[in-house]
Amino acid sequence: MSRSQVIILNGVGSVGKSSTARALQEIATRPFLHVAMDSFLEMLPAAMMGHPDGLVFEPGQEDGHPSIALRTGPVLDRAMQGMRHAIAAMAGQGNNLVVDEVMLGRGEARAYRELLLGHDLRIVGLVAPLDVLERRERERGDREIGLARWQFDRVHQGVVYDLEIDATATTPAQNARKICEAFGL
Repeated sequence: MSRSQVIILNGVGSVGKSSTARALQEIATRPFLHVAMDSFLEMLPAAMMGHPDGLVFEPGQEDGHPSIALRTGPVLDRAMQGMRHAIAAMAGQGNNLVVDEVMLGRGEARAYRELLLGHDLRIVGLVAPLDVLERRERERGDREIGLARWQFDRVHQGVVYDLEIDATATTPAQNARKICEAFGL
């Protein structure tokens, strides 16, 4: 089996990870499967949303602005660990993957690096200023207002990137081109 290429896109919600992943699929010279963290979140039973064993959104305030803290329990933690193992299993079968992820500084990057030893793993940070992320969050209309603010200082904490892209004024297609150029995709 040949070494698979795995690109992990990490960033705050609304930075453009999913759109960049789809754009990368369109221009890469070989096929990449898109693995979305949201697909794994959607696997949770509805009863686990708002439950301490699953995922709880805690409204609050940070610097006078709405903030939504994420609290995870054992059911969601197992699902996310399962996602990382599923990604490793897919790569082990020769699949090239682009993964959109929100790492919250709890060792996710280290886990990916350990699970994907022997594969060509690249972790890409997509970044933008908080005001840009909050504007995008409001414009999307499908996110809890305040998630970006809470995630902002947590998502990139302790993650060593192979490439960092400022997504403030770039399109997903431009981000995808930068990734392809940087890693010869």
